[in-house]
Amino acid sequence: MNVGDVVQMLETIAPPRFAEPWDNVGLLVGGRDWRVEHVMLTIDLTSAVLDEAVKDGATMIVAYHPPIFEPLKSISDRSPRERLVLEAARRGIAVYSPHTALDAAPGGVNDWLAQGLGAGDVRSLTPHAHVPASEEMKIITFCPAEAADRLRTALSTVGAGRIGEYEMCSFETPGTGTFFGREAARPTVGKPGQLERVSEVKLEMVCPRRALALAVMTIRRFHPYEEPPIEIHELKPRPDRTTGQGRRVVLDRPVSLRTLVDRIRDTVGSKRILAAVGDGAPRQYDRIGLCAGAGGSLLHLAIDEGCQVFFTGEMRHHDVLAAQARGCTVILAGHTNTERGYLKILRKRMLESLGEAEIVLSKRDADPLTLM
Repeated sequence: MNVGDVVQMLETIAPPRFAEPWDNVGLLVGGRDWRVEHVMLTIDLTSAVLDEAVKDGATMIVAYHPPIFEPLKSISDRSPRERLVLEAARRGIAVYSPHTALDAAPGGVNDWLAQGLGAGDVRSLTPHAHVPASEEMKIITFCPAEAADRLRTALSTVGAGRIGEYEMCSFETPGTGTFFGREAARPTVGKPGQLERVSEVKLEMVCPRRALALAVMTIRRFHPYEEPPIEIHELKPRPDRTTGQGRRVVLDRPVSLRTLVDRIRDTVGSKRILAAVGDGAPRQYDRIGLCAGAGGSLLHLAIDEGCQVFFTGEMRHHDVLAAQARGCTVILAGHTNTERGYLKILRKRMLESLGEAEIVLSKRDADPLTLM
């Protein structure tokens, strides 16, 4: 097995397109053809974790947080971050980071946190498109009604008109087309030098970008007109409520703040849970917003969705005060505490696909903050 096999599997679990634009996910160190026999999972790639990986014979590290985040201008031994990257490469240890792609993905970090709150309806606070931007297009042509079936069939053979498990999907709208052929024109209908009005249908079909050039060529080949009218439109990706940053959970049964905190503590395995009760907070809660890590940027979305509680790892002091003032209770469980527990689930999912590899959790990876 090589690095490329592991990367392909990880990108199936958490497609990089789900990551935030500012993030740096993917294969950060190593080549796809490097051999892999031992994979180590960690939240942060620290010097202690790298030493552990070297001693254990790991040939690949999956670090949830990307060790290369801000642009590096050099890779030397001048800074701790550069030394880590340099040493991993020197030791032949590949490094991959899924970060916010894994947060957003169905069955990812945020869904793990949501599951721990209890049974209820779960959806993303920021629904993400289920197809990459600009991948799906619409191609349109205008033709005589008797030519529509022939064009639809021809376009379907090159990949247009496919929606899920259905083929030859199209839409027709009747109307009247006009044209004025100049002297050199050879119109199929009418004569040059006069305005013509023709009964036509507008034929629309979805088309993947990769098939677009062939679809245009197909229209030109099978359309009865000398100059076939063709329009191409880029379609907006369709949002998916199960994919995206953060989650909104509507519990089947309301619970007290104490019960909610206990469930969070059981999920993340941390004794240190902080809570700031919102002004006029209810006795029972059933609508919770959450985000792994530092989720303050999603607070306003959660409140706009009617969430009475916002649960995350850490937030700025003034954001907590703002939440309280708007009647939203804030629960903070520690940044990496809201992430680290998911590594066991990720390991299980990886083993199901990569049974031949040894996959272990780092023993040196830990929250850098200690309760004194």
